[in-house]
Amino acid sequence: MATNTNFFEELHSTELTGVAYKNVWLKKQMLTHFANEGNATVADLSRTLNTSIPKTSELVNELLADGLVKDYGKTDSGVGRKPNLYGLEPASAFFVGVEVKNLHVNIGLMDFRRSLVKTSRGIPYLLNNTEESLHTLCTIVCDFINTSSVQLEKILGIGINLTGRINYRTGYSYSFFNFHEDPLSKIIESVVGIHTYLENDSRAMAYGEFCSGGVKDEKNVLFVNLDHGIGMGIMVGGQLYYGKSGFAGEVGHIPMFNNEILCHCGKKGCLETEASGAAITRIFKERLAEGASSIVTNKRTNPEDIVLEDIIEAANNDDTLAIEIITEAGEKIGKGMATLVNLFNPELIILGGSLSATGDYIRLPIKNALNKYSLSLVNNDTQLSISQLGDKAGIIGACLLVRDRLLAITS
Repeated sequence: MATNTNFFEELHSTELTGVAYKNVWLKKQMLTHFANEGNATVADLSRTLNTSIPKTSELVNELLADGLVKDYGKTDSGVGRKPNLYGLEPASAFFVGVEVKNLHVNIGLMDFRRSLVKTSRGIPYLLNNTEESLHTLCTIVCDFINTSSVQLEKILGIGINLTGRINYRTGYSYSFFNFHEDPLSKIIESVVGIHTYLENDSRAMAYGEFCSGGVKDEKNVLFVNLDHGIGMGIMVGGQLYYGKSGFAGEVGHIPMFNNEILCHCGKKGCLETEASGAAITRIFKERLAEGASSIVTNKRTNPEDIVLEDIIEAANNDDTLAIEIITEAGEKIGKGMATLVNLFNPELIILGGSLSATGDYIRLPIKNALNKYSLSLVNNDTQLSISQLGDKAGIIGACLLVRDRLLAITS
């Protein structure tokens, strides 16, 4: 039996010409159809690809022999002789998605048919811009793969989401782990032994939500990642938008405030300085020092040990101080997003990231500010919702981006 590797090598080969090139292109189109539309008959594929039945059947048989496609038996519809349905073989290929947070890592394994077959969320991890932190991240990834019970050769790619400036085309990270001349993707790949892609965390989360979450027929969508920082993924015309250098979506660095608070980007007055998870944590500690009370202190006797997750948990348990500060942040975020609504006129805005777990405590002040500061004729057509995928958005998006880029699939 042929191996999967042969097809993937051919798919990305620059040496194929003539009939061989066309056959690989047609097989890629078949896999794209299976991936996006589901199972199909040979007749369905023939019409979609505008190829003859014999040629289509020949290529399907080659994909069956490669183990990439599975025969799912006879269809239930129609009359007369019922044709066979073909689709992706779930266990023929797997993809790993890694979401790197400030204080933990989420990681998942997805099969060829987009099902998460293994996840591990909340793995303790401290994101620092050091060699030691990078080494720890590689160890976490390797340990997850080694305990996955999937053959290493079947894992075709790893997607790693990092905060900050990422150029996914080159594999360079400009915010974390930029220690070497080689791109970070190659550094990690050399340790793990599997082809590795890098992506900005907000954009990967957005892609997961666009493909498998709350997006239905909408073509122009903004996904706002409300976490320790504030990031955004943009869908324009049904496609993920990157901008010239791949850095589009840095909404957290809109200069909104006339303050002297230094943002981690090196500038002052960014939206993140007063409305991000990091800002909420800082303000929360300041209010405690001024004499405010909160149930958080029952858990953290030392205020310096308080983290964003503690404040989110407190808000969801009706803590007045936590709700008050999150509401203030939501109003500021909504004011910044009003500018985006006026610029993009989106059909849908999705709120994701850890702060979205507070539900209406963050959504309602954002909605009120959007109504107040954006043009009514524009915001009347914009829906505002909470992420359906929650803390799985990042790992799903990372896996799908790897799968779709490896196969040159457009989702």
